[in-house]
Amino acid sequence: MDDFEKNRIPIDEVVGDGLWGDMHHDARDMQRLGKKQQFKRNFSFLSTLGFVSIYMATWEFVLVSLSAGFINGGFAGLFWTFIGTVICYASIVASLAEMTSMAPTSGGQYHWVSEFAPPRYQNFLSYSAGWMSTLGWLSSYASSAFVCATLIEICAEIMRPEFGFNNWQYTLLMLALIFVTVGFNTVGSSFLPALETTSLFGHFLGWLLVVIICWAMCRPLNAPSEVFTSFVNSGGWSNMGTACLVSQVTVMYCNLGSDSIVHISEEVEDASLVVPRAMWWSYVVNVLLGIVTLITMLFCIGSLDATLEADAPYLNLFQNTGSSGMALFLTILVLVLVFSGNITTLATVSRELWAFSRDHGFPFSNWISHMNAKYDIPFNSVYLSSVLTSILCLVNLGSTFAFNLIVSLSLLALLSTYMISIGCILLRRIQGQPLPPARWSLGRWGLPVNAFAFLYSAFVIVFASFPTSVPVSLGDANWAPAIWAGVLLLSVVVYWIHGKRHFTPPVMFVEGRRTEGVGIQATS
Repeated sequence: MDDFEKNRIPIDEVVGDGLWGDMHHDARDMQRLGKKQQFKRNFSFLSTLGFVSIYMATWEFVLVSLSAGFINGGFAGLFWTFIGTVICYASIVASLAEMTSMAPTSGGQYHWVSEFAPPRYQNFLSYSAGWMSTLGWLSSYASSAFVCATLIEICAEIMRPEFGFNNWQYTLLMLALIFVTVGFNTVGSSFLPALETTSLFGHFLGWLLVVIICWAMCRPLNAPSEVFTSFVNSGGWSNMGTACLVSQVTVMYCNLGSDSIVHISEEVEDASLVVPRAMWWSYVVNVLLGIVTLITMLFCIGSLDATLEADAPYLNLFQNTGSSGMALFLTILVLVLVFSGNITTLATVSRELWAFSRDHGFPFSNWISHMNAKYDIPFNSVYLSSVLTSILCLVNLGSTFAFNLIVSLSLLALLSTYMISIGCILLRRIQGQPLPPARWSLGRWGLPVNAFAFLYSAFVIVFASFPTSVPVSLGDANWAPAIWAGVLLLSVVVYWIHGKRHFTPPVMFVEGRRTEGVGIQATS
């Protein structure tokens, strides 16, 4: 009997005491992954779909985060860039969904890298992916809290145009919002699936209200020629093509996060099928809602000059209804939905932090990965995620510029984990090596889809490093690549200090697999 057989977790331990809601496929997946079931599987397809849809919040972020897109391309440039970007980004979502079906684990990208990377590079690449994923989600959580605080400020500004928050007020609001989300993810965790289902219906209903109200009340409407054919390069770039390619980065923020659901896959019934389906269909539906919302905004927002001068272009859109009361209602509606996404974000980052700690990826991993026996939720991971995000928010006390530098890390960090994990499975396909079975499979399209997704990830990373406009000064330079490089360097240092001795790559536990020269041990 080899070491794996002596140390593998029996299937009755994987399944537990029968109270987990596991299906046969879930138990078999956990056995193959070598992980003990520690969560209750209380997410159905509908609540899973709600979880990922409300985090992506594509139509909501079309309204609140596309302001830079108006600079680089104008109305038509933004529209056609959005269409091109969502088509290309679909290859990344499909690739991630297939890997989820192969290995539905809360570890997500760092597990896939560990299992699919060449043995020589498995440990370091997996460790780096774990660090980048955690820091990417933490910065995304801080960014979402900032968006909510901004929406609250806009609500006040509608009634009192001269109103504005100071940095300390912004920071206190962000901390208060984080505190509330902690409650939903700890003592209120049993209601989380129901909340996600409710959020899904709110997501659709809110979209319907915004679209109908804007078309019915906003006047005057822009001409179709201005919306679809009028390109404007206000960013100083030498040609329109470059301007639109820079603009695609803002579009990414509206569609990022399909992998959020991966990190709760150990809480989803029939995860190897339900999670990839939810990832794919949430993306398709969200993109369609986003396109309709974008068209609505471009027709109803008013002139491009007024939009470029506005602090918040969506405020122009809502006030173009001619009613301050209606503008306030629409802003509150978007605020509630974005805040619902914050609850999802904390669940995502805490599960990723928990999973990485389960494999001893961080110092004090035993404490971080501890499960609360009453709620079957990693309370310590939730608390630590919130504390770390709060520390990021405190940076805003000193400098909003510095805070924005830090939260800009999310796109580069997450895209780099996508690129590494997709690159690993692409290499296995090119080399003709076997892959785990996938119930949601790309089949013969796997190789070209993975190849395109890998190249597109690299392509976006390059343009995500560009400034919004030129010429560039010290104050408006894009410092995100420098922050990203710093995090990569930090992960290397921590790997040699801590990870090389303590990190247990997930591939060590996978049924029938072993990293060369390293024994296999069971995980708790």
